[in-house]
Amino acid sequence: MPSTPTLIFMIIFCLVSLASMLQNGFMIIVLGREYMRNRALSAADMIVASLASSRFCLHGITILTNLLAAFGFCYQANLFGILWDFTNTLILWLTAWLAVFYCVKISSISYPALFWLKWRISQLVPRMLLASLIMGGVSAMISATGNIIATQMTISQGSLGNCTFGQMTLDFYRYCYLSHVVLMWLTPFFLFLMSIFLLMFSLYRHVRKMRDSRPGLCDFRTQAHTMALKSLTFFFIFYISFFLSLIIFATKIKTIQSHWYWLREVIMYMGISLNSITLLFSNPKLRNTLKMRF
Repeated sequence: MPSTPTLIFMIIFCLVSLASMLQNGFMIIVLGREYMRNRALSAADMIVASLASSRFCLHGITILTNLLAAFGFCYQANLFGILWDFTNTLILWLTAWLAVFYCVKISSISYPALFWLKWRISQLVPRMLLASLIMGGVSAMISATGNIIATQMTISQGSLGNCTFGQMTLDFYRYCYLSHVVLMWLTPFFLFLMSIFLLMFSLYRHVRKMRDSRPGLCDFRTQAHTMALKSLTFFFIFYISFFLSLIIFATKIKTIQSHWYWLREVIMYMGISLNSITLLFSNPKLRNTLKMRF
């Protein structure tokens, strides 16, 4: 029987996850209708729709995984854990691509590479989405390989008592998992940070230029910079909480009976839920539909 704090955090986690699934489901329906009506979506809406779909699946997979593990179905939970790893990596890359898209489209930095991207990034979005799927697939393969190695290590230690072999396989798994964290999690995180810094630098240069040439005037480009930075700042706060929770999960794993495990789950998925709200209200199409409906 779980303790009272564990039970409370379990209930909060389920409520937060279900609320986030409703938010992302709403975004999927609105953008899906838009696609059915026009047979096309804008490049930004393609990333938003993919991100909403991935988050919807992530919450569903997490609820199933945690409930299966809590009731002792560890093998089934490990299988869903592979899907979780795929979806989680996919979300990290999609969030990074969305920040890159805003940065390239809005920034006024006159570097040749950014100027080239500004006119071609809309055509590159399908390839970016495909790259995210590939990264998610590689992440799932690494996760599945790690589960197989851990299972074989347990069998070898239990039946043969070969502790040296078990330690070698454990070290190998840790090395692979660390490489997985660096490639699949840190790379999109740094892309996200770089996009925010470039947008801030672009806004600073543009505001200083406007102040020197037309004092007191706030033009459309300044407003676009400000709106994008507001959205990405909220993204950054919740992205940090999600990312740090993943790092803690990778370095110090708690048992599912511990209330600290469920507290970490609440913090992580509440961050995703609030991030989804930010994404919902920062998209004019979704915001207007929400006002019309409610």
